[in-house]
Formats: sequence, structure tokens, C-alpha cells
Amino acid sequence: MPTIRQDIVFQNVDYLDVREGDLKSGRSIYVKSGIISEIARGKIERVGALVCDLKGRTLMPGLIDCHVHLMGEMLEASPSAHLSAQVLRASRRLFRMLQRGFTTVRDAGGAHAGFRTAVAQRLIPGPRLFVSGRALSQTGGHADQRSPFNFADPCGRVGLIAGFGRVADGVPDLLKAARDELRLGADQIKIVCAGGVGSAVGTLNQSQFSDEEIRAVVEEAGRSETYVMAHVYSADGIKRLAGLGVRTIEHGNLLDEDGARLMAKNGTFLVPNLVAYQSIAKYGRAQGYPLSGLAKLDQILNARTRSIELAMHSGVKIAYGSDLVKDPESQSQEFRKRGTSDVLTGDRDRQTALRS
Repeated sequence: MPTIRQDIVFQNVDYLDVREGDLKSGRSIYVKSGIISEIARGKIERVGALVCDLKGRTLMPGLIDCHVHLMGEMLEASPSAHLSAQVLRASRRLFRMLQRGFTTVRDAGGAHAGFRTAVAQRLIPGPRLFVSGRALSQTGGHADQRSPFNFADPCGRVGLIAGFGRVADGVPDLLKAARDELRLGADQIKIVCAGGVGSAVGTLNQSQFSDEEIRAVVEEAGRSETYVMAHVYSADGIKRLAGLGVRTIEHGNLLDEDGARLMAKNGTFLVPNLVAYQSIAKYGRAQGYPLSGLAKLDQILNARTRSIELAMHSGVKIAYGSDLVKDPESQSQEFRKRGTSDVLTGDRDRQTALRS
């Protein structure tokens, strides 16, 4: 396998020109020191370069998924699994993601730095990883995996198990939890600020954590030269988090115009997830999602692609995220779901008109 620093000439290539919206055929592409330096018709001759004949296949940059979950056993209703079995399943997920063309992924809760190290050292095949460690949740929040009938104190088990989240309340405990996740190798800090489909308690409109708590975590992440990503759905929740300095809004399905304008002004990214909810609607009960969580689906599905359309109109930067906890093989289908957006369809129509 060539190293990233080895010069490569790809011959007989098709590639997508994203500026013109056309698939270009019969090209050669010269990659020097890991950077595309030349695209030309016919052959490119470079002494010492590795020549790869793609025989008309389409060459494209590696895809990036900014919201994945390697550890699929995240739901309390799921059958318990040994950590070693979860790790082996996660390793397979990484390999399959790479086969689908995803060369960089960001885990949004559950994966630890060991996965990143294993991929970097080529112990397992997979995309480059950015991990969040365990998501920070308030008591009774989205990442508090206890049921309403569980009276156990979560603090006693935080250091004993790996999982999606850890519970922390109040500024001192949150700072300690954030610092501990950074100590363990988290690339960024994940906080959950509303209920979700995967949690038995809490609504999509609930505001979890106080402003003081969120601001403290944002400042702590900044001191470590990183940022905070936040699970949230409601328009008011999005505006609150964007105003408090959160870098990326995860989900954000109920975004409104004011929220989109504020995100654009503050440079806040939106990481919407559409295919996940289609998958959960079909298979969620069998996959172990709680009935009280599934009851929240209609509110999300009825919003359709409106959040993406509002974000695009306001100039918000949008990232790709699949969020498929239990259905990772549908990762690429997020492209199809986003392709139904009126804004995206309109953009394609306008590009076609301009070319004609």
C-alpha cells in the first residue's frame, strides 16, 4: 500500500467537478505528497510516481461523517453485552465505513481514544477518528441510561464501565467530568441538552443543563484548544446553545429562522441527521428503543428537511452526519434523504439553467 507521501498518478479516471456539476471522463489525476496537484485529459507522466489505472472508475475525495456511534450497545433496553464483544463489533463498523468511502468520522459519544490509536497504528482498518469519549448528561438527561424505575446512583459506576454517557450536575462536577474526558483522550466534548428518541425520559423541547453549566464546559474546552458539540432539537434550545458558544449543533431538526441567522452570525455548525429517524421509525422497537422515546418521532419526521433549508438560506455551515446507532449499514443513505430538500433540488435546477 502506498504511503500518503508517495506521489501517485491515477489514470483512466472519472471525477465529479462539483463547481460545474458534471462528471468528467477520461482524466488523469496527479497526487503529490498527498495533495492533488494536476488534473488533465489523457495521461500524466511523472518519474517515480506510482501509476494506478482505475479503468473508468470514479475517483473522489474521502467522505466525512461528523456524527457516528461506534458502540452500538447504547440503549438500556438492549441486551447487555461484554465490552470486548462491543469493541469487536465497533472494529467491524470501522472497516465497513472505510469500504463505503468514509475516510474520516467523528464519534458522537461512546468511543474512546483506543479506537483512534488502533486505526492510526494500523492495528485495525478504519477511517481517521475524532472521539468524544462519554457524553456529559445531567441527572435524568438524555445520556443518563437509567430507567425511571432505577434508583441506583450513577456516580458509583461512572469509572467502572464504558458507555454512551456519564452524569454530572453543577459546574464543579461538570468541569471535573470534562477534564476527565480530555484526560482520557477526547478530541472534543459532547453534551446532551434535551431529551431524545433513545431516552425514556425528557422531551425534545426540554432544556437540559443551566446556562452557567454549559458556559463552564465551553470555556473548559476552549482552554484545552477544543470545542463543544451539543445534542439538541428545539428552536429555543439551538438559539441558547449557539449564544453560549457551542461549536456544533447535533440534530437541530426544529431549527427556526431566528436560530439559523444566529448560527450563521456566530459561526455555529449544523450537523443534521435525517436517515437515522427513518431507520428508527421502521426498526426502532425491534432494536430496543423505548416506547416513550419512539413517541417523539412524529415531531422530528414532520419537520422533514426544513432545518437544512433554513440553514442553507442563512449561510450556516452544514456537515454530514448519519447517527445510525443500530443500522450502520445505511450510512450512505443520508445523501438520498438530503437530496429531497427543496433547497438542494432548487440549486441543481439553477446550476442546470446556468449551464444551458
